[in-house]
Amino acid sequence: MSNRKIQMARMWKYFIEATVEIIEEEGIEQVTIRKVAARAGYNSATIYNYFSEVSHLIFFASMKLLKTYTDDVPLTIQKGNSPLEKYTLAWECFCKHSFKQPSIFHAVFIMDLGDQPEKLIEHYYDMYPADLIHIPDELKPVLFERSISKRGQSLLQTAVEEQQIDDEQADHINEMTNLLWQGMLTNILNNRLNYDLQTAEQKTMQYIQKIILDISTH
Repeated sequence: MSNRKIQMARMWKYFIEATVEIIEEEGIEQVTIRKVAARAGYNSATIYNYFSEVSHLIFFASMKLLKTYTDDVPLTIQKGNSPLEKYTLAWECFCKHSFKQPSIFHAVFIMDLGDQPEKLIEHYYDMYPADLIHIPDELKPVLFERSISKRGQSLLQTAVEEQQIDDEQADHINEMTNLLWQGMLTNILNNRLNYDLQTAEQKTMQYIQKIILDISTH
């Protein structure tokens, strides 16, 4: 890597780390270009040499704050004995972490990032390759996929190949579980729950398990 690229990577990380600090101290809603620049010790114009908009700063910082989840995923999934069990466990892990960090998961998986958001994920892991050290090779393509729907399709395809379900059942399971999670996350973000987050997680998993059971057995 040339000296210029090394310097650019270093600057890029300065701004991401500054954004992480603001999120942790003040909340994701308080992130602005001006605040990030001030904390990193540069002017706002410098940031635009590295990031085209504030949503990208928030996305990359949120990816960094997602590491606890990405470390937990392979450990959780490996407990499953069949593809559908692994799919259920993947959702269990996803719900556990996303309901504790709803704004972070919204920023990574739902927020509008413009065209080709997967390129942003690739760039992130180019900058932080150590985040992939403990991830099994078979799971890495899933982590590089931003779309929750496509992540689910990837996991369910194995269930189709092993004839636990057919393609139509896989599509139905995938769509219904995704809509369920998005609805619950939206309720959490908008403070519309009349029960605590642990109950939200339990209810979501009960519904996900029912969806999988009902569709896979019919």
